[in-house]
Amino acid sequence: MTSAHDMPTPTAPTAPTEPTVQVPTRMLVEALVRTDHTVDADELYSTAALLGMSDQQVRLCIKRLVVEGRFTQEGRGRKAVLRATGATEQALAPDVEFVTHAYRQDAGLAPWDGTWHLVAFAVPESARAARDALRAALTRLGGAPIQGGLYVSANAWEPYVEAHVRDLRVLDHVSFLTTNDLRQGGNHDPAALARAWWPQAEIADGYHRLAAVSRPRLAQLRTPENLSAAQRLTIAVELAAEFTRAMEPDPLLPPELLPQPWPGTHARELFARCWSLLDASEESDSEGAGVRLFELFGDVVRQVAASG
Repeated sequence: MTSAHDMPTPTAPTAPTEPTVQVPTRMLVEALVRTDHTVDADELYSTAALLGMSDQQVRLCIKRLVVEGRFTQEGRGRKAVLRATGATEQALAPDVEFVTHAYRQDAGLAPWDGTWHLVAFAVPESARAARDALRAALTRLGGAPIQGGLYVSANAWEPYVEAHVRDLRVLDHVSFLTTNDLRQGGNHDPAALARAWWPQAEIADGYHRLAAVSRPRLAQLRTPENLSAAQRLTIAVELAAEFTRAMEPDPLLPPELLPQPWPGTHARELFARCWSLLDASEESDSEGAGVRLFELFGDVVRQVAASG
């Protein structure tokens, strides 16, 4: 018979651990580009320190970006100014159109019409590099491979696909089609097909992480007087990094094809609340003022708020 002394001592439930946000140094540099296409090195080093990065780490990253032709550098050390090149400028902006579409889906403003959009291609071996680039582009646009050379999306992606195809000069090898009668074997159910073709559990995990990162920062931002301008800028960079990580692999399937409640909806709502508070305080921040990150995400949040 077990005595009272042998019984295990009850323990309080462990609070969930806040995930550590890993911001690549390159992403930090790009996040701090201002509206005049420059990065202030002193601001960069200060923000990097708050994120746990060393000065040496930042210096090496700057050197690589300059060698790659993504930035030019004027001056040295903390007095330097980095200037984004034209190619870098084009790549920095988040896909505002896709982010806005995600929020419209969350609000029930973009219902699915039941149409599947398919792209088929047979690019010859002589154009292997273009074929590989096309596959990568279709995946980035949210497509799923269902057979060799055949990709499917639940969204009207034709203009974006055609733009890539034309750039790759393989338009003659690509076919576009739509259908509302698609099955795999004997499976006709659209939601079941979506579960088979897209890794929904992995996508959901990214949004659970975004929510876990957003909650404590939302609490901090509700008392802005306790945060310095540099701390608010650091929070903005962390949120943008996690938002990007969650959104990049998301094909933005219509809610009709997803399990409900979908964690992406809640995570994006938390992010929008955080960014609204950041946006409200940005004008008074010398560190935050003029940073393109605020302008770009702020525009999305305000647009979504207006449409809702």
